[in-house]
Amino acid sequence: MKISTAPLAAAVANCGGIGVIAGTGMSVEELRQEIQRAKEMVTGHGALGVNVLFAATAFADLVKTAIAEGIDLVFSGAGISRDMYTWGREKDVPVVPIVSTGRLAVMAEKMGASAVVVEGKEAGGHLGTDRPLREILQEVVGAVKIPVIAAGGIVDGEDVKEMLDAGADGVQMGTRFAATHESNASSEFKELYVRAGREDVVLVDSPVGLKGRGLYNPYYARVNKDGAAIEQCIGCLKRCSQRFCIMDALTNAHAGGDFNNALIFSGERVDKIKQILSVREIFADIITQLT
Repeated sequence: MKISTAPLAAAVANCGGIGVIAGTGMSVEELRQEIQRAKEMVTGHGALGVNVLFAATAFADLVKTAIAEGIDLVFSGAGISRDMYTWGREKDVPVVPIVSTGRLAVMAEKMGASAVVVEGKEAGGHLGTDRPLREILQEVVGAVKIPVIAAGGIVDGEDVKEMLDAGADGVQMGTRFAATHESNASSEFKELYVRAGREDVVLVDSPVGLKGRGLYNPYYARVNKDGAAIEQCIGCLKRCSQRFCIMDALTNAHAGGDFNNALIFSGERVDKIKQILSVREIFADIITQLT
């Protein structure tokens, strides 16, 4: 949350990719400013997107704001919104949902999705499935005619090639780009990624109602067992179990000031990250491995 902001999104776009601003934890004004700042920083031929979880209370306002500010694409997961396709069509902005089954992909295509992101259990953050990406990808590729983007556990060029060979039209990468110089995560957060092993990756029961994948730490152990008191609820989610405050836990993680009360979301293959790189270096490495 707030790890992929204007500098990271613009850097990805400047390398020819789709740079995505994580809008879920932002206010409407924060998102507006991030989009404007990112557009000022883009000098390449890529695109800018925004990702807003349907579970967020401010979902509609955030998506409409992004479209009004001229965002190139809208991504969304953690629920189904028919309205977002209408909002996208009105301004000719492609809408791309995150799905975890062939049935949902077909439904999204019928509602007007321009593409789908297929996310498997290997992804970091909130998960909609316990099935591996490759299994779901095969199911979706054969079910829809729109582009299919693979997501979850993709860290390097070998992973990208594997997904393209499996039928994906593109890939989405989160964890690898969180550990870049342009990422808004604190230096302490990035170093945790570099030091993490496969044994450090765990699942937590999130108040959103989904499992969340991240790194083991004392806070994870505490909230996964007993939860944690919420001092002040701001109602950021449409539905929340209130076992603990997911907003505070993720904010503490990216800000780096209070890891004793933080959740460090991470993908399953974080152990493949050995150093903090620039976005341009990651793109160069991927291209080298693909050729």
